[in-house]
Amino acid sequence: MKIRILALTCLCVLVLNMAGSAVADVKSRKAVSPANQLALLLPASDGVVTVDVKRFFSVALPKLLTANQPMLDQVTAKIALMKERTGIDIRQFEYLAAGVTAKPISGKEYDIDPVIIARGQISSGSLIGAAKLASNGKYKEEKAGDRTIYIFSAKDLAEQAKQNAPVGKNSGMADKMIDRMSKDVAVTAIDANTIAFGDLELVRQAVSAARTPVSNDLIGLLGKKETSVVNFAAKMPNGMSVFLPLENDELGKNIDAIRYVYGNMDVAAEAATVNITARTLQNAQATALLETLEGLQLIGKAFLGSAKGPDKQVFARMIDNAKFTAKSNEVMLDLSVPQSDIDILVGMLK
Repeated sequence: MKIRILALTCLCVLVLNMAGSAVADVKSRKAVSPANQLALLLPASDGVVTVDVKRFFSVALPKLLTANQPMLDQVTAKIALMKERTGIDIRQFEYLAAGVTAKPISGKEYDIDPVIIARGQISSGSLIGAAKLASNGKYKEEKAGDRTIYIFSAKDLAEQAKQNAPVGKNSGMADKMIDRMSKDVAVTAIDANTIAFGDLELVRQAVSAARTPVSNDLIGLLGKKETSVVNFAAKMPNGMSVFLPLENDELGKNIDAIRYVYGNMDVAAEAATVNITARTLQNAQATALLETLEGLQLIGKAFLGSAKGPDKQVFARMIDNAKFTAKSNEVMLDLSVPQSDIDILVGMLK
């Protein structure tokens, strides 16, 4: 009898534990933002960016460009032109997650490959059909399990866009971009309203049954403020200082100590906010990095303190308002730029 009671007790404990785990798992899934749900579909990446596309176009962009209506009109016109020529209205996307992998080529050169997963109100079939139509039939097909991957030549797409675009001062730049394009662009449907597109190999990985997902470290860092318009997280490569024109060995050492960078950008009622956090290996490295940044802030204040131009005065206020703090092995930058200062900078753009 005692053995039966013990066995029953153990069974009850096991069932309760399983139930508790299931409830916790359901709660955690509910807590994941729509953008981060897309990040979970990405293949392993060195960096991830998520965007609330709907809020970006309906709230953030109009607010950021409120002092420069001609520029906002230009952006809106280009989106409308893209819709007319390709059938794709990017404003129909609601969320997207972009993953980036960086592969060293030689010396300071890295090959950066992206893959994007986007979800919206328009069907995946319609989007892919529009892309096929825009390419004038210049695409290949490849099977990946029960999915079809459509492969387009990046150079052909760029040439097509150039032919459709009006001739202007940027035509030379377009020629240079076309010359540098050598990789293919792949696109496939994830589900009825979700597509993956970007580097062919990464798109293959995204739909592979053996897909290695984005690391839990990066996913966790993306979730710090999920309601922001933009969230980002990246694992930094070793020796980052070699990519920067630094003459100070101490600054280079502090830059090399950074292992992760993450943060967010958002638009509030009367300001745009930016939060960036750098995570180092050791607490002492974070302290040293904080001291370096505070030193640079003092230099910036001294350099721009007596500036006369409206834009330089805005930059001076931004430097002054930047708040640096450290906690354990993390250094945080918090910056809030009031709408009045944004209006000054944006109003000067042509």
